[in-house]
Amino acid sequence: MTGIVIALISGALMSIQGVFNTEVSKQTSLWVSNSWVQFSALVICLGAWLFKDRQSFGRLLQVDHKYLLLGGVIGAFITLTVMLSMKNLGPAQAALLIVVSQLAVAYVIELFGWFGTEKAEFSWIKLGGMALAVAGIVIFKWK
Repeated sequence: MTGIVIALISGALMSIQGVFNTEVSKQTSLWVSNSWVQFSALVICLGAWLFKDRQSFGRLLQVDHKYLLLGGVIGAFITLTVMLSMKNLGPAQAALLIVVSQLAVAYVIELFGWFGTEKAEFSWIKLGGMALAVAGIVIFKWK
């Protein structure tokens, strides 16, 4: 149950953040807004590290697969693409497409066991759920 609540909060926060970032980018620029988002996140994370964690940053050098350290780079492009999609599609339609894309990519990652995830068996029910989500996009877009 805790995981469900946290996931729901995450989705809500991502939608709110996307709207905030898009509005800031309208008054500044995409890269100024994106830089602010990443910088403010760094400040919060460093503050949390100072008060909560204090693990050595040197441990990053011990990460087995160095490509896993690209999460921050990907995060910058996530912020950018969320802002662009919300600007072009509006918050609701952008969020719907983003979530369906996340679901599809996450399922493929699980199916093939990529990036250290446990390999999952193919399921027609999950594929049907994905098709239903795509149908939801079509219905949502219908005029």
